[in-house]
Amino acid sequence: MEIWVEVRRRVLAGEIGKREACREYHLHWDTLKKILAHEEPPGYQFKRPRAKPALGPFLPVIHQILAADRQAPKKQRHTARRIFDRLREEHGYTGCESIVRAAVHDWRTTQAEVFVPLAHPPGEAQVDFGHAEVVVAGERVTAAFFVMTLPHSDAFFVRAYPKECTESFQDGHARSLDYFGGVPTRISYDNSKVAVAAITGSWGRTPTREFLRLASHYLFAYRFCRVRRPNEKGHVEAMVGFARRNFLVPVPEADSWEALNAALEERCRRDLARRVRGKDQPKEELLAGERGALRPLPASGFEPRRVELAQANSLSLVRFDGNDYSVPTAYAHHLVTVVGGLDEVRVVCRDHLVARHRRPWGKERVTFDPVHYLALLERKPGAFDYHALREGGGS
Repeated sequence: MEIWVEVRRRVLAGEIGKREACREYHLHWDTLKKILAHEEPPGYQFKRPRAKPALGPFLPVIHQILAADRQAPKKQRHTARRIFDRLREEHGYTGCESIVRAAVHDWRTTQAEVFVPLAHPPGEAQVDFGHAEVVVAGERVTAAFFVMTLPHSDAFFVRAYPKECTESFQDGHARSLDYFGGVPTRISYDNSKVAVAAITGSWGRTPTREFLRLASHYLFAYRFCRVRRPNEKGHVEAMVGFARRNFLVPVPEADSWEALNAALEERCRRDLARRVRGKDQPKEELLAGERGALRPLPASGFEPRRVELAQANSLSLVRFDGNDYSVPTAYAHHLVTVVGGLDEVRVVCRDHLVARHRRPWGKERVTFDPVHYLALLERKPGAFDYHALREGGGS
């Protein structure tokens, strides 16, 4: 660059002629013309792509493999090394691996999806679940943690549950909206079976009955993303990862789910003091301003629960969510209604509450109430020596 400037100055200022500049600086005539025409070196550009004699015949094969990978599971797609191995074994390729890697990189770069920067109006929310390991009451389990975010202020709420289900989905909404102090005008979701009963086309969705009950109570509009398009609710996707990395590392330990969730809520409140890049105020002030765009909370509370019909079997047991619960033997073989909440399962026959049990979150567990079988033991006293009630199955 230094010589470039010196040659331009001396020639264009008339200090030396062009031929003298070529002799003194050992320049080709075409090079001198380029120096005089440009204030800085313009760089070299190929007029046509460089020929690839070794790889060229195999490029269509590489592109075909990469295009077919779009339909394959993410964890079973070709690496550049695997493509190189296939080219050698199946197509007789004799070139080196590095140019195959470069070709794969070039194709993926040109095919990579491009996104539009989004602006989030105040009063809109996004919801998703994440999963992480936690230790509760000394037992290591995989928790489903519910996350609701307000992208405009970047405020978010996190709560952990034993599993992702209708009851935890509903309870997560109720807790989040109490935390934010209002109801978003619209909430965006993915296509979880908890919320969506059926998908019809790109945008057609049939919400579940319990989801509609939730939306009817809080009066928010809802939107479901297109299938395999989580970027349409990218803010909550990012916050799920943020919460996992910052709130759940190292693996948290708590005496109960309530203690764990109290700690998570405190972390959410402390995070409000943080200022996000591109914002001139901390989250807490942005959230205070955004509350004006939220709807007021309903006067009445919301009960998170799932209702299912079930048949009591000959053992006077009713199955709900993979576990069995006892009912009085008078209701054996009857059709009953099971109301499952987060902490309790109730069984109703017609308009009578016939049983209530503490809800376990394991699988294939049997919860007995010995009182339910007293009438049967009076008629069948011989069963007393072998019954399962004394084995610790009662709740």
